[in-house]
Amino acid sequence: MNGAADDDLAALHAALWVELERCVEDKLHGWRTATLATYAAEGVDARTVVLREVDYASQQLLFFTDARSPKVAQLRARPEALLVAWCARLGWQLRLHVAASIETEGLGVSSRWARLRLKPAAQDYLSPLPPGSLLAEHVAPPLPAARNHFALVRLQVHRLDWLGLRAGGHRRALFDANGARWLAP
Repeated sequence: MNGAADDDLAALHAALWVELERCVEDKLHGWRTATLATYAAEGVDARTVVLREVDYASQQLLFFTDARSPKVAQLRARPEALLVAWCARLGWQLRLHVAASIETEGLGVSSRWARLRLKPAAQDYLSPLPPGSLLAEHVAPPLPAARNHFALVRLQVHRLDWLGLRAGGHRRALFDANGARWLAP
């Protein structure tokens, strides 16, 4: 955003969601892989997730995971999380405060699994071992499981904190239930 549009918070908010929707289709978009931070027993835990779907109307994001992964247990125990995305091309950082819900069954899960199960990525959800399991040395890789451990994580966005970096001066804006406002960068 340049010029007079820089002062239009509504246009900026719409542009943020356009870029979020674009990152799902554009594998090179910086926001496609974002860092998800959750609460763990030992403190904050963070990892990269791949955004698979974005729905502006419901203000939701979606990614896939193994239902046995630590992040699933963490999100079930405390569903608040922070998603951080950076796009070097735009010079934009986005921090999204979200509430997460986990889906392991139902039409949404089965329809997405039907599209994914014939692709190489399906192997990520067919391992007999949960993510992070210790592998014994010099042991052949385990055979795929008889069932999948595919899960959807739906993120309901409650707050967007945008930071735009540019040579002419950085800009920052916050969008939440209290409205939109400019912040000091």
